[in-house]
Amino acid sequence: MRNSFDFYNPVSLHVGKGKIAKVASLIPPFSKVLLTYGGGSIKRNGIYDQVKTALKDFEVIEFGGIESNPDYHTLLKAVTICKTEKIDFILAVGGGSIIDGSKFIAAAAKFDKDPWTIIIKGLPIKEALPLGAIMTMPATSSEMNNGGVISRRDRKEKFPFFSLVLFPQFAILDPTVVYSIPKKQIGNGIVDCFVHVVEQYITSTDNYKITDRFAEGELKNLIDLAPALMGKDIPDYEVCADYILTATLGLNGWIGMGAVQDWAAHKIGHELTALEGLDHAETLAIIYPGVMHVMKEEKQEKLLQYAENVWHITKGTDEEKIEKGIHLTEQFFIQVGKKVHLSDYNLGQTVIDIIVNRFEARGSVLGENGIVTPKHVRKILENRL
Repeated sequence: MRNSFDFYNPVSLHVGKGKIAKVASLIPPFSKVLLTYGGGSIKRNGIYDQVKTALKDFEVIEFGGIESNPDYHTLLKAVTICKTEKIDFILAVGGGSIIDGSKFIAAAAKFDKDPWTIIIKGLPIKEALPLGAIMTMPATSSEMNNGGVISRRDRKEKFPFFSLVLFPQFAILDPTVVYSIPKKQIGNGIVDCFVHVVEQYITSTDNYKITDRFAEGELKNLIDLAPALMGKDIPDYEVCADYILTATLGLNGWIGMGAVQDWAAHKIGHELTALEGLDHAETLAIIYPGVMHVMKEEKQEKLLQYAENVWHITKGTDEEKIEKGIHLTEQFFIQVGKKVHLSDYNLGQTVIDIIVNRFEARGSVLGENGIVTPKHVRKILENRL
């Protein structure tokens, strides 16, 4: 029997060239807006000017400089601005890190206690400032979900947070933003989205067949789009439009309906980012093939389905099909510019020991139904040496 579930996603989605101009009609009139963004790429590619033109009738306070893997202490500065300036609305312009960070700002601005307890203790977030998102770096679907991840660099920690009040009110996806994204970041986005999908799909539990088909379609679409996205030429509008929507649908809740999900690779990857500074997608390209290898017996049925339906592997024994599916996954990550071994970053047993010790100290078990223990984490990481 399939799992029962509740589904909720209130995000208003606006996709297409020129949609950024629509933002003024999506924010409540007379709002005092905090405009959040990152290192300034939106000022080089023209997005900033489009946003500022659209917001000309609003009072806007800017907060730039939010990092990749947004840092807690940076975000606290924006929280102070929200409280002192009595901000009504947050508009996040950027990729997943900017939107994740803005979600934390929105929650912490309405929180009277130590904001870090939202993260470390998992305290319920009952209220948040309203926010909207203009997505400029397709990958995470943060623009259409209710979660985020932030870092504390002073502690070398990285943790997720969630709340139903953190869904953006709207998300704007203009495919032309993809034109100016560096190839490294496009490769990161492809891997990030790909692993988001398989973490919901390749599990040891039954999913609804329709959501399996959603997942397989997402994965095949990423595989098909990758050559044009990673080629020397700027990809055409149709490719960019397909890609930006694929990334948004990868983690907006649809694929995960009724599924008992994995997320072991993400949680291991968070530790690797916090300790060594690797990009999130770089950690996933290393770790996920290890999850497939080490948890092969537990995930056998779904790995076989993945090999046959996504990679169209029809010859060989079940074991041979699964092994080829894992190999092709690893090769796909390499094709989009990612390294797939710890040794590629001069990392080895020392960092493995630190990560495993962290999970042991927390009493953590990962994966669907807690099937990935710290012993499995060690095997997964050692598989990727």
